[in-house]
Amino acid sequence: MPKFKLEYIWLDGYTPVPNLRGKTQIKEFDSFPTLEQLPNWGFDGSSTQQAEGRSSDCVLKPVAIYPDSTRTNGAIVMCEVMMPDGVTPHPSNARATILDDPGAWFGFEQEYFLYENGRPLGFPKDGYPAPQGPYYTGVGYSNVGDVARQIVEEHLDLCLDAGINHEGINAEVAKGQWEFQIFGKGSKKCADEVWVARYILLRLCESYGLDVEFHCKPIKGDWNGSGMHCNFSTTYLRETGGKEYFEALMAAFEKNVNEHIAVYGPDNHLRLTGLHETQAIDKFSYGVADRGASIRVPHSFVNNGYKGYLEDRRPNSQGDPYQIASRVLKTIAEVPTP
Repeated sequence: MPKFKLEYIWLDGYTPVPNLRGKTQIKEFDSFPTLEQLPNWGFDGSSTQQAEGRSSDCVLKPVAIYPDSTRTNGAIVMCEVMMPDGVTPHPSNARATILDDPGAWFGFEQEYFLYENGRPLGFPKDGYPAPQGPYYTGVGYSNVGDVARQIVEEHLDLCLDAGINHEGINAEVAKGQWEFQIFGKGSKKCADEVWVARYILLRLCESYGLDVEFHCKPIKGDWNGSGMHCNFSTTYLRETGGKEYFEALMAAFEKNVNEHIAVYGPDNHLRLTGLHETQAIDKFSYGVADRGASIRVPHSFVNNGYKGYLEDRRPNSQGDPYQIASRVLKTIAEVPTP
């Protein structure tokens, strides 16, 4: 019976941004295990800001499993953190706050910087590279370099090997900045896969001696920050919609501006300035194809009778997709449907 290397990963209790943690368990199975075959596992919560030393046990509950092509018989196991009873969600468990809606679809656009020796990859040792312009979807060594392209291509392949619903990659507006997109049906699936994709990227960059910088505005000045635009829809929004419902939905989003910003990632005031394709953090707006609005409304949405998906452009690259999805669905739930 083959032995499988199960890498249990979870989010720790650090705030405002949780860190990924991981440890490996070896188990024997006849074939690649199913989620139902995976046991719960424990860890020392006093070392992750999730418990005190005098009562340190926390429980890892597997919620998704992915093949890990970097290891022989490897698997990545995404877990929720539970209290010692194995049933009660830990206070740090944001996944458990998401409304369970199989008709909710999410797509996250994860931007990030690759960093070397404390500066974006490709930046000179002193000063700055040429201004923004040629880097977005850029091609050629002077625009994207060679190592960066190799890393993002390897990352894409590893995510596809894992069965993650990766939808694409591109170089972003600032030098050393990249993006990947993930889509998932169901209220939790996409957020699970964003976290696993982040884990795979962080682990991959270990072998290159590089860091991944998820902060939303690591470079001050006239450089784009990093976002994690949240594309969302529900069954009602896709199949029924209508202008009246859409306007009521936007009113609910405007009413809950503070609640959304609170979970859309730290230091967002540095990114949401009203410049660099953003709306100001203290304002709410929506507009058709408007990348300077809080909510971008696709032309297809309006042309289809106000049905389809919407894009919330405010979440930043360091945000927790669990918290973001949870807040979006709570706001949607405030708007009654006929």
